[in-house]
Amino acid sequence: MRTTILSIQKLKDTGQRVPMLTAYDATSAKLVEAAGVPIILVGDSLGMTIQGHETTVPVTLDDMIYHTRAVVRGTTKAMIVLDLPFMTYTVSPEQALTSAGRAIQEGGATAVKMEGGAHMAPIVARVVEAGIPVMAHIGLTPQSVYQLGGWRIQGRDAESAQRLIDDALALERAGAFAIVLETIPAQLAKEITARLHIPTIGIGAGPYCDGQVQVFHDVLGLIDNVPKHAKEYAALGDAIRQAVSEYVAEVQGGSFPTEAQSFTMDESVLAALYGHQQGGNGDGKKATG
Repeated sequence: MRTTILSIQKLKDTGQRVPMLTAYDATSAKLVEAAGVPIILVGDSLGMTIQGHETTVPVTLDDMIYHTRAVVRGTTKAMIVLDLPFMTYTVSPEQALTSAGRAIQEGGATAVKMEGGAHMAPIVARVVEAGIPVMAHIGLTPQSVYQLGGWRIQGRDAESAQRLIDDALALERAGAFAIVLETIPAQLAKEITARLHIPTIGIGAGPYCDGQVQVFHDVLGLIDNVPKHAKEYAALGDAIRQAVSEYVAEVQGGSFPTEAQSFTMDESVLAALYGHQQGGNGDGKKATG
């Protein structure tokens, strides 16, 4: 049985923090789940970490479904949240229902994530009414990076801070089971967390949220220039570069592969093979009639 929204709510109710991490393929998802992560986000951040785009905007729903299928196949216990990509849910409740339905039926996700504040509440409510769990997302919303003017901290003045509080409350009323708070002041995240009954999941929102989410590639040091909100727990990028450099050197130098990485065949088979090639006349030439 996978982690459910009731299980996540219980963590908040009992004061236990919720760790959440992204994954985009079966291998990484299996490792993340084995480490004890109860929620795996198949984030549209794959547009940047996997596809090489500068933003998440080019990612399609088909992309997300493809990667979510892989993550689902690599796991058995974690809740799998599919991050609905740009312009696949904001046009209308009907569009959101279609996209969320595909996420569950085709992708195998157990929940979807949607960016946006109070204006998204009717859409969130409609999807929840259809039986699909929704994780909301406010603050810095990457799909709106052009409208926001870049990767900027949100909610630093009184007006925008109050708006984010109102957004969070509206999304909770709409039925969201959790809310991601991205790149907002820690004090504001603390206030929102205190006001909500549902869990808050922070990324660049300080230590007072009910949980945290980070990008797989950031915490493992797989990319350069790890963002301020992330902590690099391993330098796997350096380790991978070193390992591949050693591989290149050994292939070029002829020291890999060795007998240890090779396979053999019975000498009698070799003798028969050579004899067949020589035609049995021992002079290396094929026998003729």
